Amino acid sequence: MAKKQDLDLQMSGAKVKLGKSDIVIRGAGYLLITIYALACIIPFLLIIGTSFTSEAVIHAEGVQLIPKEFSMEAYQMVTKNGNIWKSYILTIVMTGVGTFLGLSIISMTGYALQRKDFPFRNAISFYIYFTSLFSAGLAPYYLLMTQTYHLKDSYLAVLLPLMMSPWLIILMKNFVKAIPHEITESGKIDGAGDMKIFTALILPMLKPALATIGLFLALSYWNEWYQSSLFLSTKVAIKPLQYTLYEVVNKIDALKNSVAGQFVNVVDIPQEGVKMANAVLATGPIILLYPFVQKYFISGITVGAVKG
Repeated sequence: MAKKQDLDLQMSGAKVKLGKSDIVIRGAGYLLITIYALACIIPFLLIIGTSFTSEAVIHAEGVQLIPKEFSMEAYQMVTKNGNIWKSYILTIVMTGVGTFLGLSIISMTGYALQRKDFPFRNAISFYIYFTSLFSAGLAPYYLLMTQTYHLKDSYLAVLLPLMMSPWLIILMKNFVKAIPHEITESGKIDGAGDMKIFTALILPMLKPALATIGLFLALSYWNEWYQSSLFLSTKVAIKPLQYTLYEVVNKIDALKNSVAGQFVNVVDIPQEGVKMANAVLATGPIILLYPFVQKYFISGITVGAVKG
């Protein structure tokens, strides 16, 4: 009864006097959260600090939270040929287009599979789930993309495979379960078609799911490098960001291990600094996206998991 009264007071906006046990529990919780937050953010701050540190200091003293000897050499090495900025633009465009198209297809698929009047929804749901359990392997997949679809050296080979995944469709399908079927029926009574019902009635209620799945899709496109390594050869001048950064690291490693590299002081090649600079350039922009979808992300994951 006392707890219920305290809850009513909190909901009414009145101040509630906390007991000693409540203060201890809250203090311990805040302390644990603070430690966890620092454990998450300090490694990233170390990466940023080390990326602005000279290679000699890194070799002598290791990673730096605050650069002992400030240097921009690592970033100059990464951005030397100018392709990095073109890769940024390409990745931003692919992330935006892929996320928009993927959200459109996944949301319509999840809604259709939850329509009680859709006769094949169980069979199609099983087919989608079955494909997530088994794979033909890399060789058939490569032949399918290059010989059947003729997508060798095409950006579509990177864009299309990431657009949909069984797990995201199932997540959307489970979220749509929370929407009463009566809403669809009310739209039919008013004479609305299926597309009108979806866009006007269902889609506005899917904001948490769209934000959650959109974030997953955006992260997949932003971090993509594997499809690029398979299907984009040297004929393609501009490659996605992650693969471009991967090539920069490989070139520096090759230089260090080459015959020419034997006549250069190892400290003069910012190998470790370049790796840290790559991490900053690759993760910086996408981190800025998370705060805008955080409030939808938590509710989308929760509802999608519980309703399944």
